[in-house]
Amino acid sequence: MSQAALVPRLLGARMRGAGSGAVLAVGSMSCVQLGLAISAHLLDQLGPLGIVGMRLAWAGILLLILIRPRPRDFTGPDLLACGLLGVVTAGLMMLFMLAIARIPLGTASALEFLGPLTISVLGPGRGRRRWAVPAAVGVVLLTQPWSGGVDPAGFGFALGAAACWGIYILLTQHVGDRVTGLSGLAVSMPVAGIVSLLAGGASALRAVTWPLLAAMLALAALHPVLPFSLELLALRRLTASAFGTLMSLEPAIALLAGLLVLGQVPGAAAAVGVLFVVSAGIGATRTGGRTHQAHEHRDAPPALARGASSS
Repeated sequence: MSQAALVPRLLGARMRGAGSGAVLAVGSMSCVQLGLAISAHLLDQLGPLGIVGMRLAWAGILLLILIRPRPRDFTGPDLLACGLLGVVTAGLMMLFMLAIARIPLGTASALEFLGPLTISVLGPGRGRRRWAVPAAVGVVLLTQPWSGGVDPAGFGFALGAAACWGIYILLTQHVGDRVTGLSGLAVSMPVAGIVSLLAGGASALRAVTWPLLAAMLALAALHPVLPFSLELLALRRLTASAFGTLMSLEPAIALLAGLLVLGQVPGAAAAVGVLFVVSAGIGATRTGGRTHQAHEHRDAPPALARGASSS
């Protein structure tokens, strides 16, 4: 066996179980928060839907080039699931951007978390469900949704994003189990890009310059290509219930990013909220490993596997 072929096997052997799934999920959330922080500087130029449309369009192009999915690797139902995942992905990102344009980010985040929290509560296993309670308490303490009024439209957009996030988790796990490597993502992401551009992002193309186009390409690699890839791999190692609870760490990561990057010092309630969500994340990880990990031997992207086999 060549050294190039040995590397993916060694990585696959090490990156197994609930613990590695948690690491992948935290990495994904960190990329999302950094991507959102950078995107904030482009809102005046492209608008929320323009940013989402261009990010997803670039992400679809990148994944098609890097992964090069082959039609013979998909069944009809697999292609349908990938297409549905693309539509849900576009809906999730667009609805959340529309929500934070109308209501505070903390309130929108708390409402959006209802999606994965529902997955956690309804998932199998009494031991896993109990971690949804401290996760919910922690998110409420972090975001403090009672601190401001809620615009009805923003409230509706945030609940729509919550529904999309819950469906996204289930579909991502299904696609990850059925489709080799990251090929499913390479099909769903172009669909998401087309849907988001048709939904309103195309109008922002008139404001695009070459430097801005390059910036959006880099941003697409950071978010959503990298985090969505990490999430797909994480959901091969964690149950949907555990993954949904683990997502409660995202507000804590956002709080830490605000402290380190923006100098925003959290209050006492937010600090206690961090303790709640970290405890819930650890608990979900310890009880959330999957007994059957589909395609575990095929976690490396197809492009990498092809390069290894040819060396």
